[in-house]
Amino acid sequence: MADKNNYCVIMAGGIGSRFWPMSRTSMPKQFLDILGTGKSLIRQTFERFSDICPVENVFVVTNKAYKDLVLEHIPELSESQVLLEPMMRNTAPCIAYATYKIAGLNPEANIVVAPSDHLILDVAQFNEIINLAIKETNETDALVTLGIKPSRPDTGYGYICFEDKKADDTRVKNVLQFTEKPALDKAKEFLSAGNYYWNSGIFIWSLRNIKRNFEEHLPDMAELFAAGADKFNSPEEQAFIDERFGDCDNISIDYGIMEPAKQVSVVLSDFGWSDLGTYGSLATHLEADADGNSNPRENVRYYEAKNNVVIAPEDHFAVIQGLEGHIVVQTEKALLICRKDDEQMIKTFVNDLKNHGPKEQV
Repeated sequence: MADKNNYCVIMAGGIGSRFWPMSRTSMPKQFLDILGTGKSLIRQTFERFSDICPVENVFVVTNKAYKDLVLEHIPELSESQVLLEPMMRNTAPCIAYATYKIAGLNPEANIVVAPSDHLILDVAQFNEIINLAIKETNETDALVTLGIKPSRPDTGYGYICFEDKKADDTRVKNVLQFTEKPALDKAKEFLSAGNYYWNSGIFIWSLRNIKRNFEEHLPDMAELFAAGADKFNSPEEQAFIDERFGDCDNISIDYGIMEPAKQVSVVLSDFGWSDLGTYGSLATHLEADADGNSNPRENVRYYEAKNNVVIAPEDHFAVIQGLEGHIVVQTEKALLICRKDDEQMIKTFVNDLKNHGPKEQV
């Protein structure tokens, strides 16, 4: 039975611009069934925590525009479990909001914070790792994150450098340093060193410790949310958030809390994780033909084509000839053709469309 002191915060406010045109502002990737499993990514995330915490202890933080989508995909939630941000302000304000709301419900809470759009293949192993991380938060003052064993020198992920922490469980380590997305030569060094894992963006901590760290490292933000303590979990909560949320600094939890925190642990993990942040990462989870062409459906034919990712709607048919190393994505109203090596430019394409293109397509 799930522990009543365990809480889950699912962050679902992003728009997934690197997955354009599949992911758009009106329908971000967390609400898509990208892998054709029959379930959206946010639905899979919610179900993943069914053995970790009771349903009533799950909170989704999202943009106001996505309230109905969240409740459509997770009808088990009440409206009070969907925390609505009036604007995007990065992960630190998102987590602070959930933290101070939970503080009014259970001061003994342990909190797992997870993005809504990650893929995890081995849920049983994931649950074991989460429980190990919760045990660490109960026994120490550490903030805990999950590190993913790297399989390649990927430049799209942040890295965690660690040292041995406990002789009795080699999976729990002290964090020495966080490194943002490195250049390829540096990523190769990290892989060779052996004590660098990918930063999963999944965090575990006690309510007591995360509040203390907000007060120490982001005191203005802590003060802002503490001022609404009597309004959380009341009819006045949304009005308070609407009025004050925009005063928060636009800063990530990594920069604001994890990097300056004095006691941070990482649990070394290997449970089939991907942040599905790009079409390239998606391709690693799709079947490919002998020429390395990936496609989640059977409606694409290749001729003299190699190492492509091609996605078309189920009721469309695509023929690709003579193309190599490209991403091709067709939706009802948009078409993307981009070199795989340049897929980081998709965010640039989206920004250009915002300024100079049909805004309904962004």
